[in-house]
Amino acid sequence: MKLTILGGGGFRVPLVYRALLGDRGEGRVTQVTLHDLDSGRLSAIGQVLAEQADEAAGIGGAAGAGGPGDDAGPRSAAGPGRTAGPRGATGPSGPDAPEVTVTTDLDTALKGADFVFSAIRVGGLEGRAADERTALAEGVLGQETVGAGGVAYGLRTVPVATRIARRIAELAPDAWVINFTNPAGLVTEAMSRVLGDRVIGICDSPVGLGRRVARALGADPDRAWIDYVGLNHLGWLRGLRIDGRDELPRLLADSDALTSFEEGRLFGAEWLRSLGAIPNEYLHYYYFTREAVEAARAAERTRGAFLRDQQGHFYERMEHGGEPALRAWDRTRAEREATYMAENREAAGIGERDACDLESGGYEQVALALMRAIAGNERTTLILNVRNGTTLPVLDADAVIEVPCSVDADGAHPLSVSPLPLHATGLVCAVKAVEREVMAAAEGHSYAAAVGAFALHPLVDSAHVARRLLDAYRAEHPGLAYLRP
Repeated sequence: MKLTILGGGGFRVPLVYRALLGDRGEGRVTQVTLHDLDSGRLSAIGQVLAEQADEAAGIGGAAGAGGPGDDAGPRSAAGPGRTAGPRGATGPSGPDAPEVTVTTDLDTALKGADFVFSAIRVGGLEGRAADERTALAEGVLGQETVGAGGVAYGLRTVPVATRIARRIAELAPDAWVINFTNPAGLVTEAMSRVLGDRVIGICDSPVGLGRRVARALGADPDRAWIDYVGLNHLGWLRGLRIDGRDELPRLLADSDALTSFEEGRLFGAEWLRSLGAIPNEYLHYYYFTREAVEAARAAERTRGAFLRDQQGHFYERMEHGGEPALRAWDRTRAEREATYMAENREAAGIGERDACDLESGGYEQVALALMRAIAGNERTTLILNVRNGTTLPVLDADAVIEVPCSVDADGAHPLSVSPLPLHATGLVCAVKAVEREVMAAAEGHSYAAAVGAFALHPLVDSAHVARRLLDAYRAEHPGLAYLRP
């Protein structure tokens, strides 16, 4: 089975490959094609994947994979279209390591794909840093999926994602697309207008939240049913059932347990009891907007600028050699996870992340479970971004939402959920309206719709600010020239 990863030079790709190396199931992925526009990034990630495969096969391991001149260098420096396998251009190391090829040609990458994993970043991390900087100059949030930054990123990304969806429909019509490109819900919905239900969005935030809540209750996360509903980065855990019993009320009544994990400390026990739910961590931007803006403006660097510099150094080291790729990648990733949402923790006064909070929801494991369920009809339940149907009556059938889904060979099917409370309904409807304005702007090259997307967002407090934001983003990003006043 062939998996194509768009954005294959991205920093998190080795997480996916590590999950594939651990898969011994029938019908597993045997071929991985990495596609990226940057051949240097492809080469760097190819080095990491080669060392991962060697480590899994017991060939030297990460510590033994050296710098330039040894076996690790030339074999993972394959050019576009060539195999970057762990044993050179001859294929995988051992019978279970998926063969890896890299290419900068989209059509080559898509042909023959059974699954397409989309993790592109239009404008790169420099674009993200510019989004944050521009928004903060107007006194509003510029986070890449929330507020002005999310709108700007969506306006850049939706046209590209739509073009990719059309190529997939033409070249790999039977492929399933797993979207992790941010803003994930928005991009998934835009691609679904071309691909229908064959595109499914994933995010590890809900899974990570559910696992932390389960552990706070002393329960096995793998036995918990998570009642979660909303949009991507705008959802609420409203219950957690163990053996059919909802244990969330017990957690809300226990202040020590409630503040033993990151979201509990981030939002505070009092506010969580008022909500009667545990919000996704990104709702901190909505519930504590003033504090979040102040913390972001006071920070030495925005998150995007930090990642731009940090990952830039990693790719530079890979280009010049001298250090095992996997070791460098692991160290960079650990720093990345430890500093995640640092500004929000600063605003909440909760300091550095605890070790128990560093585990993510494992988006690569979600992707692997999703592929297994579809390819092998191994029925499972996952929290995914899918078209609404009749799940949330306040939204139309084509609106992409984030809810528990039953997954089988026919795809992902949203499960019935109880209605949202009014305050959550208001936020969901407002943000979905913004997403629709972004899609209208991209489809119609509409400056007016783009202004509307900014102005209607709950975290942008003025239509005048909205217009200034769009003009500033158009000056910053040449790719937004399609939005003509």
